[in-house]
Amino acid sequence: MSWKNKVSCRMHGWQHARRAWKSEWAEAEPARRAKKKAGEIPPHEFGPPNGFALLPWLLMGMGAFSHLLQGKTPNPWIAGVGLLAFNSLYIAVVFRAFDKEKRTAPATLRALGALAALTIALAAGYGGNWLMFFPLLGLATGAVVRGRGLGPVGLGLSTLAGVIGGFRDGWGAVTIAYGTFLSTMVTAAILSLSEAVRELRDTREELARAAVEKERLRFSRDLHDLLGHTLSVIVVKAEATRRLAPRDLDAALGQVADIESVGRQALTEIREAVTGYREGSLATELDRARDLLGAAGIESVVRQSGPPLSPQTAALLGWVVRESATNVVRHSGAAHCEIEVTGTSEQTRLVITDDGGGTNASPDPASTPGTPSGTSSTPGTPGAPGVSGSGLKGLAERLAAAGGSLTSGPSPRPGHPGFRVTAVLPSTEADPAPTPPPTPASTSAPTPTPTSGLS
Repeated sequence: MSWKNKVSCRMHGWQHARRAWKSEWAEAEPARRAKKKAGEIPPHEFGPPNGFALLPWLLMGMGAFSHLLQGKTPNPWIAGVGLLAFNSLYIAVVFRAFDKEKRTAPATLRALGALAALTIALAAGYGGNWLMFFPLLGLATGAVVRGRGLGPVGLGLSTLAGVIGGFRDGWGAVTIAYGTFLSTMVTAAILSLSEAVRELRDTREELARAAVEKERLRFSRDLHDLLGHTLSVIVVKAEATRRLAPRDLDAALGQVADIESVGRQALTEIREAVTGYREGSLATELDRARDLLGAAGIESVVRQSGPPLSPQTAALLGWVVRESATNVVRHSGAAHCEIEVTGTSEQTRLVITDDGGGTNASPDPASTPGTPSGTSSTPGTPGAPGVSGSGLKGLAERLAAAGGSLTSGPSPRPGHPGFRVTAVLPSTEADPAPTPPPTPASTSAPTPTPTSGLS
């Protein structure tokens, strides 16, 4: 049989084995997917093959082993020790090749070098079936050496196999050289692709976990801000109803109607928060804050100036107004509160200041005793309204993500108790949708408008 026929027969054999493997894999894929979906197979089992996938190729050395048993090999003891050493080194190298750290370790490269030296010695010394150790060496080399250095290594190894094979087996060495090159390159390509698929799967799972965590954080923040404000409004108006009921039934019924309206609005906002489509309105939140502060008996002044705000800026500042007004009512014991929004071509600034002395501050579970200022302060401390750490902390993170900042702490004016929250956002171009005409310098009376008690 000529060397061309040998190459053709071996190529047909490899192609037949490849088609059989692909057919078995395709038939088993639905069952694997069903088991994975049911949780019967851990996710880590769906990755690139391990060292066991390269062990069956050791059967290529059965010819040499058969000749050794039949006594057709000279110096059988040397050949037997060489065969045992080759198998041991091959197994050690291919199993280390599937661990990224071990694959690049010096010990693995030394073992591969020893395997190459032993292959050259056995092939040059015995020839014949012992030349089949070169394709096995190519498998081990392809499993370990990947990347840009693979081409020169594969060509050099194939050339070496062809030279030694030609010296021992004449033109039949072409088959050995071709098989060595093919086993080296195909093994490296398949294993690199499998490793890339595993990394992509891990990345996809990590991105999915991050998306779930981000959505959970968004929902928890929205729910905290929504319910904290709404429940505070309901409590304040319920107290007003209790005080008004004995002497003014109509006013008490008006407060009850307000409670009903607030509750319905809260249900709508919670549904919007769940679906992720809620966008706050600064004008709406300013009106609600004025109403809430008035119902709590706190004088309020709201000032707004500057160009129209973009929807994103208005939404973020609306959250700050909502959270800060709720904290003023719940914890500050203030008699006066000022809310001022000023905008320029570069930034928009929101400042909320109260004159609370802490005498009516109620305990806040979210506050951490001993914190003098910042996003959390001790209830009852003069000048600190005991702002909710989770609320302002979440808002600070939102503003930071938009390129802004949120600071809070005691009023900087000497001799004036109180608390101040300052939010700053960079100005962005307003939406091209129709916007209301520019607001005057003050959305309320230029002078403090006292609320005689309840709204």
